[in-house]
Amino acid sequence: MNVLANLGLSDTLKIADIVGIPLPWPQATPPAGWLKCNGQAFDKNAFPKLAQVYPGGVLPDLRGEFIRGWDDGRGVDSNRSLLSLQGDAIRNITGFVSGAFVGFDAFQGAFFDTGSRYATTSSASLAGVNMNDDFAFDASRVVPTANENRPRNIAFSYIVRAA
Repeated sequence: MNVLANLGLSDTLKIADIVGIPLPWPQATPPAGWLKCNGQAFDKNAFPKLAQVYPGGVLPDLRGEFIRGWDDGRGVDSNRSLLSLQGDAIRNITGFVSGAFVGFDAFQGAFFDTGSRYATTSSASLAGVNMNDDFAFDASRVVPTANENRPRNIAFSYIVRAA
């Protein structure tokens, strides 16, 4: 049994069959007949097959972006439409601090004891002395951090066949 024929495919894929599909490309300059997915407008008359895929005449800007599979009713990333952009987010990071009358005595998660302890008074007399114990929050104690949220990755240019 010919599996490719069963799927409606032949042994060779025609270039025209992949017009508009973003493909990772390991160089900065696309080959002839291909365009970068950098948000650029394209001539719909010059590239009618590409215009069928992107009727607005603008390619998606995939520079520095990750492509995510469309939810399509699964419920993992609901209320999204095809080609919609989504901002960054991280999972909630939680922890707690616990203390007695004087100072904190337990920390968990991203919270930590700064080691700073000092006394304050509520008046000029020492009758209202309170001991303070500083604590801080640092997500890097629990997860890898950077100036952005991202999975591990490797950089490629995304290109599309223009026809």
